[in-house]
Amino acid sequence: MSMSSLGRPLQPGDRAPNIALDAISSEGKIALDDFRGRSPLLIGLFRGLHCPFCRRHVAAMAQLKPALGEEGVECLAVVNTPVERARLYFRYHPIAGLLAASDPVRASHRAFGLREVGVDELMAIRIHLPGELPEPMDVMAQTEFLNKKEGYEITEADQQMMAGQAQLVGQFLIDREGFVRWSFIEVLEPGLNTFKAPNPEELVSAASQVAH
Repeated sequence: MSMSSLGRPLQPGDRAPNIALDAISSEGKIALDDFRGRSPLLIGLFRGLHCPFCRRHVAAMAQLKPALGEEGVECLAVVNTPVERARLYFRYHPIAGLLAASDPVRASHRAFGLREVGVDELMAIRIHLPGELPEPMDVMAQTEFLNKKEGYEITEADQQMMAGQAQLVGQFLIDREGFVRWSFIEVLEPGLNTFKAPNPEELVSAASQVAH
């Protein structure tokens, strides 16, 4: 699947692409077309589970699922992790009721227009997270620090996903007709949306407008 033909991340009013990915929480595939005509969908397109912040974003989506479910919105978390590795992780860190899918080749990210960034651009960023990091760190250093702190063991499958360019992440709220109605895109600059999750109140408010 190629990059969004618009040359930018999808925005409200754009039609979402159909993608079909390997399900993590069950066998078979999950396709966006499965939700069209049935329910709105919040899709989170994250880096692999090797990224400590993406693990937190998945957990945050799971925590919001009951509130979104009250608005009739389904949730799908997509991670750049091979399906067997992802299934092993979620076996020990279950996300009850949250749909999850594996996309190690980042086809969904490209289809939604989320760009990849080179190592030089990535390493130029210093992230300061008081209470999380002892000092400002580059992305690689903070990932290593937090994974060690949280006991996440990097496997060969994780290393393969970490090689080469890095992937920006985003979340998109899609209505029943398949159009994007709200989006949250990571911005690789300190103090903006780098590694941050959407504001929960803003997201639930957007979901209530899409549902009715």
